[in-house]
Amino acid sequence: MAKTWDLGRVLTAMVTPMTPEGVIDLDGAVRLAVRLSESGSDGLVILGTTGEAPTLSHAEKVEVIRAVVGAVGGAVTVIAGTGSYDTAASVELTREAEKLGVDGIMAVVPYYNRPPQEGLYRHFEAILQATSLPVMLYNIPGRTGANLAPETVARLAEAPNLAAVKEASGDLDQVSRLVQAVPEHVRIYAGDDSLTLPILAVGGYGVVSVASHLVGPQIQEMIGAFVAGRVEEAIRIHHHLYPLFRGLFVTTNPIPVKAALEMAGFPAGPPRLPLPPATEAEREAIQQAMKQVGLLD
Repeated sequence: MAKTWDLGRVLTAMVTPMTPEGVIDLDGAVRLAVRLSESGSDGLVILGTTGEAPTLSHAEKVEVIRAVVGAVGGAVTVIAGTGSYDTAASVELTREAEKLGVDGIMAVVPYYNRPPQEGLYRHFEAILQATSLPVMLYNIPGRTGANLAPETVARLAEAPNLAAVKEASGDLDQVSRLVQAVPEHVRIYAGDDSLTLPILAVGGYGVVSVASHLVGPQIQEMIGAFVAGRVEEAIRIHHHLYPLFRGLFVTTNPIPVKAALEMAGFPAGPPRLPLPPATEAEREAIQQAMKQVGLLD
C-alpha cells in the first residue's frame, strides 16, 4: 500500500517579501514565515505563484529556501515550488531544494510552452524521479495555458512520492473526476480560497491558501468543522470569510495580498515588475473586504 504523506490541511502560499527597491527581504521572509507558523498554517508553500517565482533568479530561490527552512523547518511543513517551463531546470532546483532540507516539492504545469498531456506526463515523471520527497502537482490553466487532465495525474500516481494535487482550475467537475481517478493517498488541495469548502465537499483534503496570511485560524476552524461533520458551521465560516476570499483577487495575485499585509501592519513590500502595486481603487476594495471580515476597524 502506498504511503500517505501528511503535508497538513492549511498550507499558506507565502508571498516573497521585497524591499521598496524590489530586492528580496530575507529578514522579512523569516519574520513572515514565523508569523504564519504561529497563526494557523500547517505548512508553507514558498516560491509559488503568490511567491512571484517567475521573477526570481535561481540564486534568489535558493536564498529564500535556505532562510525559510532555517526559520521554521521542523515546526511546519516547508514545500518549495521548483517547477517551471523548463524540465531540466525544474529537476535541478528540485534536487537542490531537497538538499536544503525542504519537506516537499510543488511542481506547476509548465507555462507558456503549453505541452500536450504526454509532455506533461514526462515533465512531471522526471521531477518525481529526481527526488525522494513528496511532490504536489499544481494545475492552474488560467495562468499556464494548459490543463493537467485527471487521466494524466492517474498515470503519474504510480510514482510512490506523488502526494497531492493543487487544483486551481476552478472546475468542480474536474475536481470530482480527479478524486475518482487517483488513489486515496493522493490528496487534493483547493488552489482557490473561495472553493475550499466546495472542494472538500467532493473529496478534497485541504487548501493552499492566500487568505491564510490574514485568517489562518478561521480557515483551520472551517476545515475542522467540515471534517467533524459540523457542515452548517463550516458554511457559516465560509460565508463570513467570502468577502476576503474575493477581495484578495480583485486584481492579479499577489498584488492584493501584499497590499492587505501592509494594511494589517505586516508589510511585505511591493510586488516585483511586471506586477505593479495595487491602485487606489483596488486598495479601497481590499480595505473594504478586510473590514467586512473584522480585520480592520
